Amino acid sequence: MARFTTFTTHDVRFPTSRDLDGSDAMNPDPDYSAAYLVIGTDDADGLQGHGFAFTIGRGNDVQVAAIDALAGHLLGRDVDAVLDDMGATWKSFVDDSQLRWLGPEKGVMHMAISAVVNALWDLRAKRAGLPLWDLLGRMSPEELVALVDFRYLTDALTRDDALQILRAAEPGRAARREELLSRGFPAYTTTPGWLGYSDEKLVRLAHEAVAEGFTQIKLKVGANVEDDVRRMRIAREAVGPDVRIAVDANQRWDVGPAIEWIGALAPFDPWWVEEPTSPDDVLGHAAIRRAVSPVKIATGEHVQNRIVFKQLLQAGSLDVLQIDAARVAGVNENVAILLLAAKFGVPVCPHAGGVGLCELVQHLSMFDFVAVAGTTQDRVIEYVDHLHEHFVDPVDVSGGCYHAPRNPGFSAEIHPGTLQHFAFPDGAEWRPVATEVPA
Repeated sequence: MARFTTFTTHDVRFPTSRDLDGSDAMNPDPDYSAAYLVIGTDDADGLQGHGFAFTIGRGNDVQVAAIDALAGHLLGRDVDAVLDDMGATWKSFVDDSQLRWLGPEKGVMHMAISAVVNALWDLRAKRAGLPLWDLLGRMSPEELVALVDFRYLTDALTRDDALQILRAAEPGRAARREELLSRGFPAYTTTPGWLGYSDEKLVRLAHEAVAEGFTQIKLKVGANVEDDVRRMRIAREAVGPDVRIAVDANQRWDVGPAIEWIGALAPFDPWWVEEPTSPDDVLGHAAIRRAVSPVKIATGEHVQNRIVFKQLLQAGSLDVLQIDAARVAGVNENVAILLLAAKFGVPVCPHAGGVGLCELVQHLSMFDFVAVAGTTQDRVIEYVDHLHEHFVDPVDVSGGCYHAPRNPGFSAEIHPGTLQHFAFPDGAEWRPVATEVPA
């Protein structure tokens, strides 16, 4: 009987702020970072599970400490028992009464649970010899529903509702799987749009994005309305009328200013406006959406749990739902959110701006296509061309599409050399500037 024997965390930070990669109106100098976890067992196969929580630098040490606090829930437990019933495993982490008090189901501890749960799914997929999207896509509706905690959801989504959605999608699963393997999944790119980039760099990267086959790009906005209008005009001229331009305010505005600002950008035909206000403001999002229609409202990357997603859908607060692979408590909770979106008929376009998020979230969208929503209509996965070289199984994006991962696992594994070189504060990348970067 194999047991979990090791639980090793790493504080890994990449100095993206040096070139303003990732910069936006709320986060002008992010250092993309991973509070990273490797789970090991005494099984003879030697397989490990890898997972992480994404941060933007300072505070990564706090996130690592939160993950470490969960080690006692796993070490010494039977591997098969944990992996064979991931629904019960998820609840065992979320329902720890003393740790739950720190949330509940939100914040640093919830993100820590995502790192552990995702690492467990990585291990389970490796043991099955399948990429995670395919592992989930082969599970029966009953097995998938058993992953979901329907507590707090039943006024919007019941177990029977979920079974009905999944059973309705069953007949086309095999054909959609083959379509995914042959064509890939549509992508859009945020690479041209970071707020700290010059107009010249914006134009160059926008031209490159269109040449590479992307039919949608995204710009960061929210610092200065005149600058945003100028940048939207430049971007629209660069890509032409047929390429979609989404914009992302990163929670910058109050409700009234959001409506006014979006009105100023409306002549340039924004496809959606992302995070126009606080991710907790369900009714604020609804008010903005009503006022700026037909411009779409998108949100989700900072939504803390399935309950707030439920409320956003119930209140008619969004046109596009954006899951994040490492914000809520991992794969299980994202399955619940995908089912909620399907129940309300809202397309899911994941957030992936951050180290490793592209690698993870592609699996969730591909599973959604195969086994839940059954369509890619108006659905795209965000792509950012940063830091993929540090992953053992990096994303494969070309022709404006994500190509389905073939290797077993959740694509979360970072090269050992990267873990060492970018370790904070003692890795080689940080030693020369350690005095300039707050711990």
